[in-house]
This record gives sequence, structure tokens and C-alpha cells, in this order.
Amino acid sequence: MAVTDEAIEKIKGMIVSGALRPGDRLPKESELAAELGLSRNSLREAVRALSLIRILDVRQGDGTYVTSLDPQLLLEALSFVVDFHRDDTVLEFLAVRRILEPAATAMAAARISEAELDTLTEQLDALGAAPSVEELVACDLEFHRGIVQSSGNSVLCSLLDGLSGPTTRARVWRGLTQEDAVSRTLHEHRAILAALRDRDAEAARSWATVHIASVEQWLRSTL
Repeated sequence: MAVTDEAIEKIKGMIVSGALRPGDRLPKESELAAELGLSRNSLREAVRALSLIRILDVRQGDGTYVTSLDPQLLLEALSFVVDFHRDDTVLEFLAVRRILEPAATAMAAARISEAELDTLTEQLDALGAAPSVEELVACDLEFHRGIVQSSGNSVLCSLLDGLSGPTTRARVWRGLTQEDAVSRTLHEHRAILAALRDRDAEAARSWATVHIASVEQWLRSTL
């Protein structure tokens, strides 16, 4: 194991064991290096690597702290990696979304408030019957984000937020090239909302699956 990898594992071990907790300040570099049996250089490299993936927060002139370790913060690294996807992997991202998002939508059926449902309805009403593709896709992203946030699962929400990027271009292209894409999307959004208002988890799951699968099927037909 490379010395930097060893240093990362040792710091990780301290966090997992509870020796370092969210928000804790790390000991001074010289003290921590001696405690872990590491060189100061390898410790610095480990701290730099862990700060990039939001495990540690290096504050100039103050010290190094363990972050909140909140899922949304940690999964920002996923969004960064996802941005490097190749066009031929978009179908795989859509397949993952088709697995996760209907489950989140079903979970939201029991949790989403009437006020949140009213907000989603108002957003759809504001679009009108013939929005531009750009307006529709922007609303689509906010629509699904709002529902997933209501699932009450922050990890699921962060995962889906990170996965949304690669599918955005596909949704825009579909809107520009498929004749009924706008009307279908609006109809499916209304159906999802109706199922959520009825607190019908299975209907919400089914409509979310239909909604995502329609983009997936269109994309397959164009490849």
C-alpha cells in the first residue's frame, strides 16, 4: 500500500471508530503524524485527498476539521465524477434513475405535504400548455427534485441529484425532436401529482417509471 493510501486509511479509521467526529478539529500535523506513525508529507497528501472528497475541511490559519459528513456534502464528489460521463453511458444513467426515482416517488406519497403538492402544481400551471423545451426541462428537474426531497431520504435525494446531469441533454434533445414530448411530459407530471395527492404509492411509482422509461425508450430508438 502506498504511504499516502495508508495515511488515508488511518485517518478514515479514526473517523469510523469515532475517535474523530463530525466537526472535530484534527490534532496538530506533527502530533497526528507521530500518533499514526506517518511522515508529515504523507499526512499532508492524505489530508489534501480527503479534503477534495469533502471528508476534511482545511481552514487556512485555523486548522483542519472533519466536515459534517452530511450525505449531500459527501455525494458532491459523485456529481463531479458523473460530469465526465461519455455519451454512450447516458442509457446506463437513465436505467439507474429508473430504478431509484420511482422508489423515491413512492416513498414521497406518504410524506409530501399538501403545501408542497400545491407548490408543484403551481409550477406546472405557470408553464402553460406550450412551454419552450428549455423551460420544460428546467421545470422537470425542479419537479422531480421536489418530490425526491419529500421522500425523507437525504442519501437517495443526493444520489439522484448527482445523476440528473447526464440525462439533461437527452431530455432537451427529446423535447426538440419528438413531436409529442412536451405534452407527454406535462401529462405524466400531472398523473404523478394526482397519485401523490391520493397518497397512492404504487400509482406514483408506476407513473414515475413510465415517465423515465419514455425518455429511455426514445433514446434507445435514436442510437
